[in-house]
Amino acid sequence: MKETLIRSLSGLLYILILIGCFQNEHALIILFFIFGLVSLAEFKKLIQLKSFIPYIIFVILYFVFVYWKLVLNTNFGLDEAIQILMVITIFVELFLIKDLFSEKTIPLFATKRFILTTFYLSSAFVFMVLIGNYQDSNNANILLGSFILIWVNDTFAYLVGKNFGKQKLFEKISPKKTVEGFLGGLFFACVASYFIANFTHTLNFTHWLVLSIIISVFGTLGDLIESKFKRQAGVKDSGVIMPGHGGLLDRLDSIIFAAPFIYSFLSLLNYVS
Repeated sequence: MKETLIRSLSGLLYILILIGCFQNEHALIILFFIFGLVSLAEFKKLIQLKSFIPYIIFVILYFVFVYWKLVLNTNFGLDEAIQILMVITIFVELFLIKDLFSEKTIPLFATKRFILTTFYLSSAFVFMVLIGNYQDSNNANILLGSFILIWVNDTFAYLVGKNFGKQKLFEKISPKKTVEGFLGGLFFACVASYFIANFTHTLNFTHWLVLSIIISVFGTLGDLIESKFKRQAGVKDSGVIMPGHGGLLDRLDSIIFAAPFIYSFLSLLNYVS
């Protein structure tokens, strides 16, 4: 009972902090900067990387892309730089998906560790802020909607899987995940997209529906990949910062992996509109 209460309170605090910071662009930038540093520290432990360089790369990447227009007083070159970062990040994540299904352990040679801290983790927080600044305006409701879709997907994947799950989704990595749970989470995320579209007045229902599928699929893959990293490291959680939940990386693994794909879809919408 006590453990459930602690878990509920820490989860509620996490959600309240997120929602509170979504109301102010600068608060959101600071929050994700802190989240990024904590997640990076947890991830470095998982992959046994002791170098301080990933922190330097994260700080440079984050502030260059977040404050490019403010410092240079122009958007010149920004779109091209974001596109390059997006392509590299998506390619790195596609290789992680390949490793998830084809390798017993994800190869972690020295160069790959730095590639992962840069283009799997650090760039994800850049894309989160960029999603919240979609079309050069403080449009945090799109980012908030994305988080809500992840929470809906995770919650109903657990509930459906627990009550109706029979066929394991990826037993060697995450024994509790089932195909039925995945489909249940996807279905209810699609349902939630209708209400998000109507209450946020950001994107239309069709666009939110596509986003719900992107988030459910790539969010689940991100969860599985982080589980594989933890299994390789021989730990249950990435950290202890959130009592009852583990580390911050455990809570953000889905959005971290899905963020570049979300931003890619939004960029496509911006291009064709």
